[in-house]
Amino acid sequence: MERTTLDLWVGMFVVAGVASLVFLAMKVGNLGTYNMSNTYELHAYFSNVGGLKPKASIKDAGVLVGRVVSINLDTNRYEADVVMHIDKRYQFPKDTFANILTSGLLGEQYIGLMPGGDTEMLKNGDRIKQTQSAMVLEDLISKFMFSKAAEPAATK
Repeated sequence: MERTTLDLWVGMFVVAGVASLVFLAMKVGNLGTYNMSNTYELHAYFSNVGGLKPKASIKDAGVLVGRVVSINLDTNRYEADVVMHIDKRYQFPKDTFANILTSGLLGEQYIGLMPGGDTEMLKNGDRIKQTQSAMVLEDLISKFMFSKAAEPAATK
């Protein structure tokens, strides 16, 4: 009887541990409670999306306003077409700027929106024209290395 009780407690502890890990994974992945029922679709072209993935967050002033739905290569422009669903509660001007940013220690990438001052708002199916691609660490390192190599050697 004592062995059965011990097994029961161990089993409950394991279940609680697995539930905690699932909860933490949802928090880290920003996949928690976000209602995607009333949304409108926007498109944006980026020359490099880095590690951006579908279901990535779209934020304005740190507030979650939408999610990335899909990322496709536009073979006419040879750029990534990022399809986003934005909550209908949040309307953005036509001259909104979209940046691919990185947050947290794990380097989660998300899209940060910076509203402009236009009076006309984006509608379903519109395209955000002003974008800034993700910063890729390898590109930054190579630019630094080539700029150092191009400098004349210091004479003594």
